Amino acid sequence: MTDSLLLTIIIVAVIAVVAIAVIAFVAKGRKPKTPYTSERDADDSPSSAAGTEPGETPAAGQSPDGSVLTEEPPVEPAAPAAPALDVPEPVQGRLARLRARLTKSNNMFSKGLLALLSQDSIDEDVWEEIEETLLLADLGTEPALELVDALRERVKIEGSRDPLKVKAMLREELLKLVDPTLDRSYLPEPHLGRPSIIMVVGVNGVGKTTTIGKLARVLVAEDKDVLLGAADTFRAAAAEQLATWGDRVGVPTVRSHIDGADPASVAFEAVSAGIDQEVDIVMIDTAGRLQNKVGLMDELGKIKRVVEKKAAIDEVLLVLDATTGQNGLAQAKVFSEVVNVSGIVLTKLDGTAKGGIVVAIQRQLGVPVKLVGLGEGPDDLAPFDPEAFVDALLEG
Repeated sequence: MTDSLLLTIIIVAVIAVVAIAVIAFVAKGRKPKTPYTSERDADDSPSSAAGTEPGETPAAGQSPDGSVLTEEPPVEPAAPAAPALDVPEPVQGRLARLRARLTKSNNMFSKGLLALLSQDSIDEDVWEEIEETLLLADLGTEPALELVDALRERVKIEGSRDPLKVKAMLREELLKLVDPTLDRSYLPEPHLGRPSIIMVVGVNGVGKTTTIGKLARVLVAEDKDVLLGAADTFRAAAAEQLATWGDRVGVPTVRSHIDGADPASVAFEAVSAGIDQEVDIVMIDTAGRLQNKVGLMDELGKIKRVVEKKAAIDEVLLVLDATTGQNGLAQAKVFSEVVNVSGIVLTKLDGTAKGGIVVAIQRQLGVPVKLVGLGEGPDDLAPFDPEAFVDALLEG
């Protein structure tokens, strides 16, 4: 064998070895791209459950098992949970719970009057003092004179000085003045095919919108479906305040987002919405106004006329501040002439008010007190109960 032939064989052998080494190296670096399809393959390797070899990520558009992914809609964030609604306190028993507050503010009945009537000798000076005490309690001149005359006669006939008997006599005569025979229902009679309509009126500053919010809670506690109409379009915060009260108990509010919108139109829309939604009661808030402002009082009459083109108003409630005493009577008279007030809501009876104002209002207007406000709490509005009221006056 020649030297040249031997050299050729060596070169070919080297090339072959190098080629085999390169092929082996390339083959070792390649990884299979086909998905695992058999149960055995899937079970053979811990990485097969994910569809990829250890350290390998799926290709774009592929799931971990190698299948083609379809584009999914983005996940919307969960809406925040609605706040829990308030559960208003049951109506029955509210006045009993609040009697302590009323008793505290009316000691002139429970102590001063009874002390005078229990004296061993009641002369003319004592009767004049009794009359003065009744006048200070805002009972009014005519009712005070009637009560004194009735007590004079009974003391003369019965001749008793027993404090318990005297208290019983006073209770009976006061109850006659408060007049338990008046219709004090604050729930209008239901109608077929339309809601009952309550319109609430009052002067500035009596807490009318707050009272409407509390009354909405009373109606919800009576298991009524209620809708509120924010027809006070002059006070910027009135509609928002009313809606906040309604939201707390799940009561919707119809309102205008335009400052100074026509209140009659808002009231009309509220009644229309109440009919469409088949609620039990629509309650309309109105702007506070002074009784001596003729233009504003005429506007109140307009609201009533416009609403009654859609449905008759069943109840007109006048909100009065009990602390205004006899001044509240002038307000009540004018409002009653314009919109035919059918009931009184007497607020702040737990403060410096004198309980006699209840009698004075009813006697002069012939309009019953239907609800009384006795505190700052959301459920401190109670149906007026004549007997519980008189008993509260005489306690202490």
